[in-house]
Amino acid sequence: MIKTPIFITNFKNCEQSTGKNALELAKIHERVALETGKTIGICVSACDIFRIAQEVSIPVFAQHVDPIDFGSFTGQILPQNIKNSGAIGTLLNHSERRLSNEVLKDSITYAQKASLARIVCAESPEEVSQFSEFDPDFLAFEPPELIGKTNVSVSSEKPTSIKESVALSQGIPLLVGAGINSPKDIKVAMSLGANGFLVATAIIKSPNPEESLKNFVSVME
Repeated sequence: MIKTPIFITNFKNCEQSTGKNALELAKIHERVALETGKTIGICVSACDIFRIAQEVSIPVFAQHVDPIDFGSFTGQILPQNIKNSGAIGTLLNHSERRLSNEVLKDSITYAQKASLARIVCAESPEEVSQFSEFDPDFLAFEPPELIGKTNVSVSSEKPTSIKESVALSQGIPLLVGAGINSPKDIKVAMSLGANGFLVATAIIKSPNPEESLKNFVSVME
C-alpha cells in the first residue's frame, strides 16, 4: 500500500532527468523524502529504472508499460521486466502517451498481473469517472492544455474540475497535475480532496530542484 498524500515527479525524457542526471535527481528526491517524512515518488524512463531502483529507497514508477506478457515483443515494454527492474508501479495513458480504452484496459490488466501499482491519467472529470470503472490504484487528473505551464495551473484554472473529479473517482485516490508550480497550488488541490500530485516541469526544470521540492511537500498534509 502506497501512503498518501504522495508527490510524484514525472522525469519525462528531458536532458535534466535522464541517464546520469536522472540518478542525481532521484537522489535529491530520496533526500527530501527522508528529511521531511513525506511520501515522494519518481516516474522515470524505462532505460533508467534498474539503476535508479538499486540506488534509492523511494517509490520508482515506469512512465508506461505495454499490454504484453513474456514473449516475442521486440521494442515493447514488458510489465514483468519493469517490476523485476525495481519499479513498484507505472503511469498509464499520460497525455503524451494516450491509449485507446481497449488498450488501456488491457494495460491495466497486464500491469496488475505483474504486481505493479497503476496510475491512470485522465484529461477531464468525465474520463476520471470512466477510468474509475477500470479499477486502477490511482487516477491522475491532468488537463492537457495546462501541462508544462508555469504561470497558471489546474488549481488556479480548474478548481471546480478538481472537486468534481474527486467526487467521480469512486474512492480511488486522485492525483492532480498540470501546471502545478507553487505551494499554493498544492494547498488548493488538497483542500478540494486531492490525494497527491503528479508534477514535472516545476521540478525537473527548476534551477534548484531540491529547494523547489521541499517547498512543495512542506504544505502537503
